[in-house]
Amino acid sequence: MTRPRPLRAAAALLLSAALAGCSGSGTPSNSTSGSVADAALTSAAAPGSAAAVQVTIKDFAFAPAALTVSPGQSVTVVNQDSAAHTLTADDKSFDTGPIQPGASATFTAPQSGAHPYICTIHPFMHGTLTVG
Repeated sequence: MTRPRPLRAAAALLLSAALAGCSGSGTPSNSTSGSVADAALTSAAAPGSAAAVQVTIKDFAFAPAALTVSPGQSVTVVNQDSAAHTLTADDKSFDTGPIQPGASATFTAPQSGAHPYICTIHPFMHGTLTVG
């Protein structure tokens, strides 16, 4: 069964609007999004790539928990959980601050190396950002 053209056009318009809201400034910032898609994560971008990278917080876990990015690359953190969370480097080289449920924050990857991180509100949540 094929969708009538008006429904396909409306779906395309909604997808375009959702994708347009995915850009960030590169500095930590929180924003509430109308809906958070389940196409939730990009696990790694090729070194030197400017592709957007996303970490999703859901069920009190980071996904992906291990992520590789380039120095200076933007990383967006989307909170799909029922509680506020942070994504904070152990060495404090990046910190989203509290991200409320349904909101997101973006930070810029620091210098090369392995950067373990936690949620400062829920320290049992952890991951590693590898910058190379």
